[in-house]
Amino acid sequence: MAGENEEAVRNKQVILRDYVSGFPKDTNMEVRESTMKLRLLEGSNGLLVKNLYLSCDPYMKFRMTKPDVPDYVQAFRPGSLITGYGVARVLESGHPNFKKGDLLWGLTGWEEYTLITAPETCFKIEHTNVPLSYYTGLLGMTGMTAYAGFFEVCSPKKGETLFISAASGAVGQLVGQFAKLFGCYVVGSAGSKEKVDLLKNRFGFDDAFNYKEELDLDAALKRCFPEGIDIYFENVGGKMLDAVLLSMKLHGRIAVCGMISQYNLEQPEGIHNLTNFILKRIRMEGFVVTDYYHLYPKFLETVLPQIKEGKIVYVEDTAEGLENAPTALIGLFSGRNVGKQVVVVSHE
Repeated sequence: MAGENEEAVRNKQVILRDYVSGFPKDTNMEVRESTMKLRLLEGSNGLLVKNLYLSCDPYMKFRMTKPDVPDYVQAFRPGSLITGYGVARVLESGHPNFKKGDLLWGLTGWEEYTLITAPETCFKIEHTNVPLSYYTGLLGMTGMTAYAGFFEVCSPKKGETLFISAASGAVGQLVGQFAKLFGCYVVGSAGSKEKVDLLKNRFGFDDAFNYKEELDLDAALKRCFPEGIDIYFENVGGKMLDAVLLSMKLHGRIAVCGMISQYNLEQPEGIHNLTNFILKRIRMEGFVVTDYYHLYPKFLETVLPQIKEGKIVYVEDTAEGLENAPTALIGLFSGRNVGKQVVVVSHE
């Protein structure tokens, strides 16, 4: 532990200024400068870390709304530090599983330096022959979400048909590639020609369409799936979900990962085609990735070789500097990002 007289260092932080209503705005957040001493208190089992990369994720918006959300969402309060997943280097450790110099990924602060008080929620990074930023996505929470959602929740069979909404996003791009490697027919939707081209030409999807250019989503889905959809990986909700229900096959499965089209609405859109759940015996299941973290070693055994063999393509959208983190997060909700949105705090 460092001495009491150690000089304090500057610590830039992103703070929630006001609760978010509707779409997040720059005015909901602010970047402040504080100071902190780079030392742990005697007897602490925490970790003092330097943050390197931060992950921007849609779920964070829930934590920025007024506290009428369930307790387990752990809402932020105005004036509090924003937290999320990130990659960091350990500067000082009071926990037996980590030592100075270790790299980790897990929940950290949107700031330059963080005192992590729950090290058991973090994962030590053992494999450093891939870009460290991958642990904000492909090899971190995002990759685990895609892996668990597809293989555990969807219970896929080779040769089945899969539709993914928001398919060029951080999770969608990986679900599609996992499914192709597994032997499924994969179609995705996205919000621009650039993203559709990415799905078909880089991620290897069998087909894709721009939902903004389709006047009739039901017709678009029937064009891509003339015999119907076995599995829908749900990221958007609303009109897309309603249309998908018309194209689902008997005993189809829907894994609900997110509903980004609904997060900023004062009044969420209703779903009208619910009778199809009965007629087609559809199973729809929501999931949270933390329930599947026990599978992380198995996930790494599967995915690391695929990365090294070039079987998985991964696209990141990088924002440089903590001061650009609010704008990067806001951009998720207008589809500004292409691929996984990452904020670089430090290149060391």
